[in-house]
Amino acid sequence: MNVSLLGGWFPWAVQLAAAAALLAAAGWRDRHWRLRRLPAALGAAAALTALLGLLAVTVGGITDPLPLALWFWLGVAVAAFAVLAVGWRGARWWRRGLAPLAALLAVVSAGLALNASTGYYPTVGDAVGELSGDPLPQQVTLAQLSSLTGKTTTGRIVGVDIPDTASGFSHRQELVYLPPAWFRSRSRPKLPVLEMIGGEFAAPDNWVRAGNAVQTADAYAAQHGGFAPVMVFADATGGFKVDTECVDGPNGKAEDHLVKDIPPFVEKTFNTATDPHKWGVVGWSMGGTCAVDLAVEHPDVFAHFEDISGDLGPNTGNKQQTIDKLYGGDAAAWAAHDPLTVLGHHPKYKNASGWFESGDQEGNHIAQARQLDAAARKDGMRTQVVVEPGRHVWQFAATAFARALPWLSQQLGTPGPHQSAPAPTPAVPKG
Repeated sequence: MNVSLLGGWFPWAVQLAAAAALLAAAGWRDRHWRLRRLPAALGAAAALTALLGLLAVTVGGITDPLPLALWFWLGVAVAAFAVLAVGWRGARWWRRGLAPLAALLAVVSAGLALNASTGYYPTVGDAVGELSGDPLPQQVTLAQLSSLTGKTTTGRIVGVDIPDTASGFSHRQELVYLPPAWFRSRSRPKLPVLEMIGGEFAAPDNWVRAGNAVQTADAYAAQHGGFAPVMVFADATGGFKVDTECVDGPNGKAEDHLVKDIPPFVEKTFNTATDPHKWGVVGWSMGGTCAVDLAVEHPDVFAHFEDISGDLGPNTGNKQQTIDKLYGGDAAAWAAHDPLTVLGHHPKYKNASGWFESGDQEGNHIAQARQLDAAARKDGMRTQVVVEPGRHVWQFAATAFARALPWLSQQLGTPGPHQSAPAPTPAVPKG
């Protein structure tokens, strides 16, 4: 279960098996097959794969670039079925059987290529655990919490069904991390809170399985007397294929859920801090965009944020596509959720802070972070841009959160023995 899905022998073995199965299914056969029928099958497969790619962008609304390896292996899958159809007559039974196997292995290879480009599932165990809904390590039920007190060196994760009273937003079960200090007595400490938001194709547990957030918080707590922020792993989309960009729109009132449903429930259920200066929001990719947007729009809820590899603002394509898809054609709603527009008209923020971080291979995100940073500073926020080696994958998000957590904890006023949080390394402009 600990076999890596991001590198090593397993992805290579699946890819080699897919290629070998396709070659065996095609075979050498006769001259007519080699010069006519096989080239026709492969040409048709290439054309169909190109059409699928075009439809993914124009109809599917996919705005982020997909890895070339994904399209290559999808092309292999299509080629396997083309070989089966064109070469059915006269083919031996085992060749007919190998073609569907080659297609299946190629689809798995395409999935592995996509996973490697995003880092959602680092190991087989992570993939099986999420897809099967297995409990996470250190997970307990809400009913068990009342009986849990005493010394512990690790926090606990609790699955919660947060009522959608204010939003009506249909969401999945969410998770709350409680640090070790929370369990020391029945008089629970009023700890600060971080809402954690994942990417576009996300599940609430992504920050746990791929983002390593619980281990990061436990490590921080071990150095700070058991204290760390409470973390809420929020569902900002309601489904894996849903893109809300954390706004209220045709896909539901995601913003209201994050702002109006979650904080009151967490404050009441876990006795956390209620002061907005003790609440922050952290996100990666789409979640990074959400983090900035929520903080600038709702300083009465979130005073601090970390934006990891987010965009300039909520988007599902160009401006008009975004207005149509996210806001049902309401241009005023777009302006109300565009961070640069909001910052340009908002009164000066007080005691608000933010951390922008991007990988050095994310040129667009770096440029956009600098735009947002300049606008936020002009409007009174204490912000900085950090650029570290990395690309747009969950593993970069994990290390970025680990770098920022001491700073975030200090901004939130987390109790416990404190050393000075290390100052972030500022981004150095190129050129």
